[in-house]
Amino acid sequence: MDKKPTLFGLQGLKRRVIYVTLYELIAIVAATAGLALLTGQGAGHSGVVAAAASVIAIVWNIVFNWAFERWESRQPVRGRSVARRVAHAIGFEGGLVFTLVPLFAWWFGISLWHAFVMDLGLIVFFLCYTFVFNWVFDHLFGLPASAAGVPA
Repeated sequence: MDKKPTLFGLQGLKRRVIYVTLYELIAIVAATAGLALLTGQGAGHSGVVAAAASVIAIVWNIVFNWAFERWESRQPVRGRSVARRVAHAIGFEGGLVFTLVPLFAWWFGISLWHAFVMDLGLIVFFLCYTFVFNWVFDHLFGLPASAAGVPA
């Protein structure tokens, strides 16, 4: 089996810290811009809720990826297929909806339904962003041990 060269062969805690930091920095910038456009409010107001959403997403990221990689390490087929990447992105983003929609409703003073409708654009963006980010991250930094079939 040929191993593709990567920039770094990151595993464990170091991998997770770099992953979360890069992911969330890009996400805060994108969410601030998107929320400001969707609500007509300034970047300062939208940036506060984007940063709060980032903290929630970091905690969810740690919990979700720990569970996903635990499940993944027990699968007979190794690697990350498109189907597995899609399942990962949907699971991660789906979990965020349950916490972020109420936060957006409260922060922007709108109903849960309106917050959900407003959040649809962000959901679609983040589904695509999560998928692409994970793919690029894995290509640059290598697969985690859970997907590569090696001990962590």
